Order: sequence, then C-alpha cells, then structure tokens
Amino acid sequence: MEFGLDIAQQRVPFDEVVSRARFAEDLGFTGVWGFDHFVPMYGEGPGECFDGMSTLAVLAASTSRIRLGLMVAGVTYRHPSVFAHQCNTIDHASHGRLDIGLGNAWFEPEHRALGIDFPGTGERFDLLEDQLEIIRLLSTGEEVSYAGRRVSLEGARMRPVPVQQPHPPIWIGGAGPKRTMPLVARYASFWHSFGGFSAEQIARMAELCAEVGRDPGEITRVASLSLDGSAAQVREAVEEHRENGIGYLYCGWPGAGRDQIARAVDGILG
Repeated sequence: MEFGLDIAQQRVPFDEVVSRARFAEDLGFTGVWGFDHFVPMYGEGPGECFDGMSTLAVLAASTSRIRLGLMVAGVTYRHPSVFAHQCNTIDHASHGRLDIGLGNAWFEPEHRALGIDFPGTGERFDLLEDQLEIIRLLSTGEEVSYAGRRVSLEGARMRPVPVQQPHPPIWIGGAGPKRTMPLVARYASFWHSFGGFSAEQIARMAELCAEVGRDPGEITRVASLSLDGSAAQVREAVEEHRENGIGYLYCGWPGAGRDQIARAVDGILG
C-alpha cells in the first residue's frame, strides 16, 4: 500500500509549502499533493494561495524522490493543450515523478470572480474527456489531429515525449455511473473515492473495463485517510482499507501539524 500527503498550498508562505513536501519525502510518503484553486478553500478571509501547476514545477526541483500531483486539476482553468504541455514540462523537470489528477471543476464562485468560463456539468465532462484524449494523443510525440466535443487539434505535436510512457499516470475521482466511471475505465491508473468503494461500484468498474479491453487490476483504488487519530487508530484504519482492496491512501494534513503526522504514520511508512 502507498500513501500520499495533502499539502494544499494555501494560508502558508511558499517556503512552507516546499518544506512540507521535503518533510513528506523524508518521512517516506509515496506522493505529495497540492490542490488547484486560486483562493483558499478552508479558513476565513483572504490568505495565501499559490497556483497548482507552478507549485508542482518548483517542487520538482526541490525534491528528488517523492511523486507530485494535484488533487485534482480542474479542466476549466487551462486550455487542454496548454495543460498537456505543462504536465510534460513537470514530468521532465521531476525526472518522471508527475501524477496527473483531473476533474471537471466545481467551484463556480471562483470562476465568476476571476472571469473564467464555467459551463454546465455536461459541457465540463465533455471538456474533461477532451483533456484526457489530448494528453494521450500529444504524448505520442507524433503529429495528431482530433475532433473533440469542446476542443479539437489539427496537426498538433508535442516534443519531447514524456519521461513516463505512454504518459504520466492519470488519476480520476468520483463514482458517477454515467460519465465518471466510464472515463476511469478508459483512461485512469488510479481511481479515487474519499470513502472507498461499494461492491456494486467495483463490479460495475470490472464490466466497464471489459468493454474497453482493460484489466480492472490495472486501476489502483484510492481512498482518503485522516491522520488526526492516534498511531493505533491510524493503523487500524489502514488495515480496514487494505482489506477492502484499497491500494493507495490520500492523507489530509492534520491541524496539529508535523508532529501529529509523524506520530500517526509511525509503523505504516517505510
């Protein structure tokens, strides 16, 4: 089982963001995760908030082993081709340590405040599907064209190809049966649900994978883990998730900070 630590880059100076990533690396976490917003999501009033993709680029140069990602990048914030190039740059800067978390975005007030288009749910899912396909196509390094639902390519090419082939691992969260789960079956290496997965969802994912010729075992199931309890409580929760087929746990940064993290993960990392 692998473990990632959320260090959402808000309400702390940037040097602290970098320090948290190095702290996670030193403890033995598999990955470190930022978020993709331009205003703080938690707490009251204004505060620091740093761009997610730029932050990953800095962390690529500030760490050496830990994997890097956003949980998750909103497809409304960047043109899909631009995002694909940003991912490729970070993949090379990190020597192949990028994970691509993608979602269809949700926080409408942020979009309105910054003048970013916020289309309806169906259109955002169309954009997400285009983004996933554009990453796949541009990662080949060949000249490609694509007639998308919202975005199309005509004779496009991205070089160099990503360090990770065929492209960095893709993470998709949610269990919506109509749009989300079919996209997971087609594109994702990691499937995230905060509370875990029902037997029905797991069975349905197996059916969807069969339809597109994939082995469902290729998709790691991800759940969230609180580090606020004692070391014994955390270990108990980890074992329960392990028994339920979870392969990766996404750990929130606790209010008590680093000492609590170090106590909580005692005996489960390394």
